[in-house]
Amino acid sequence: MDHNNKNHEEMHDGNKQQHFMHMTFFWGTKSEVLFAQWPGDSQYWMYALALLFVFVMSFLVEWLSHTRFTKPGSRNIVAGLVQTLLYLLRVGLAYLVMLALMSFNGGVFLVAVLAHALGFFLFRSRAFSKPPNHDLPPMSC
Repeated sequence: MDHNNKNHEEMHDGNKQQHFMHMTFFWGTKSEVLFAQWPGDSQYWMYALALLFVFVMSFLVEWLSHTRFTKPGSRNIVAGLVQTLLYLLRVGLAYLVMLALMSFNGGVFLVAVLAHALGFFLFRSRAFSKPPNHDLPPMSC
């Protein structure tokens, strides 16, 4: 298999189809985000659904980073398991957002960044000046 060729041919129902994988940012609704053929060449509402999906995942990453689900001072095994499961969910969602961004679609990039910014504004910024209240340490690069 030639990995250097950006055009990949696949057989579907006996017909040869070519898929172009973008390696630079592009604008358009004909894209694949996370799953093969999704949203693909389908209707605009499927692309909008894909953007909404990425937005929700990005927002959830921020929410999980700055929300407390256990009582302060808890040291039992249940609290540790809750924190571990929340960490697992947050990291899994963050990796899915990263993979969605690898579609190099400009719309996907914008909604991911906007969702992270909105999550930061609502849960971490001084706009609502709440004391730090989270189970997990903030994500860092």
